[in-house]
Amino acid sequence: MSMNIPAHDSLTTRCLGNVFSKTVATYKYFWFLSIIQIHAKTNKLQMDVWDIVIRMVANAWYPIHYFRLSFGKSDSLFDIVIELQSITGIPVDADIENICDVLGNRINDNRIKSKLRILTFNVPYRFLRPWIDTSDDREMVFRSQTFENECLYSIHKEETEFYIEINPVWDTYLHNHYNILADFTYWNLAQFLLARNPNVPAISNKLIKPAIRDSLSSQHRFWDTVIELGGPIHCIYTGRELHRAEYALDHFIPWSFVSHNLLWNLIPADNSINSSKGDKLPDLSFYLPKLVRLQRHSICVCVNADKTFKVLEDYLSLGYTVQELANMSDDRFMDLFERTFKPINQIALNMGFETWK
Repeated sequence: MSMNIPAHDSLTTRCLGNVFSKTVATYKYFWFLSIIQIHAKTNKLQMDVWDIVIRMVANAWYPIHYFRLSFGKSDSLFDIVIELQSITGIPVDADIENICDVLGNRINDNRIKSKLRILTFNVPYRFLRPWIDTSDDREMVFRSQTFENECLYSIHKEETEFYIEINPVWDTYLHNHYNILADFTYWNLAQFLLARNPNVPAISNKLIKPAIRDSLSSQHRFWDTVIELGGPIHCIYTGRELHRAEYALDHFIPWSFVSHNLLWNLIPADNSINSSKGDKLPDLSFYLPKLVRLQRHSICVCVNADKTFKVLEDYLSLGYTVQELANMSDDRFMDLFERTFKPINQIALNMGFETWK
């Protein structure tokens, strides 16, 4: 399975469609994504290479810091992003434009520039290989300046300047097909990362910071009804009694790992918990039995009261209907949740998620 870009009668779109073949690191994905973003934002054909590599870091920031995706052993972008966060103190959930502004304003800081310089060594030249078949950087610069084979851009590197210039014949195409080209890049990046994060769920949802997280209003209505029909419940973390509409909803395994709001991973909790637990993992040996009892209680309350909620369909992803879950023995119900949560928890631990105490 593959994704194609729009063909064009007079452009070498076949070459552009092959830029991600034989890719062993993420640089090309973030390089091209940053180029088309700058082009769309500024409408300029000339782009400073430092601006492009800064945006590469900004685009890689969220999947690395927030979702902890592995970029592979041969990829230095991961380490560069981690080190730049340590140097600058930019929040891990910062927006792309904020990251670009901070790094751009501090580009003359030698600690920052030395990290960014690493990204300028290969990718500006290697990206053009589908058009110009040479591994010699100087030759690539010279041949690109003639726009050989109508390559996407030319490279200009002098003592004080390092920039690329988009081939004017590509200008309209890049504007008209920006969304498709961005999707093409993200699709290929997702395939690349999937191979390096084989057990991580929803890779494609972890490449871009969502503008707004999905509302949990349906899940709140469900738990409000459970409390209304079954009486107050207790927070599994603090033991505090929780009443209708007086609680927060907690992702037992952090949203930053699972990237979903399925009901079997969502429980009411003391309002103070989200700030203290954050994106840490619960201690399963202590908290999983409590989660299981609360989940079982909620299902039985709804089944016994003959209440139906669309969110109850979330349990089908565990392989059972709510009626089947309600009819399970306590031991079988516990076994199901152990088989569900223990592998997820272990993968998250392997990726660097910490356990909350």
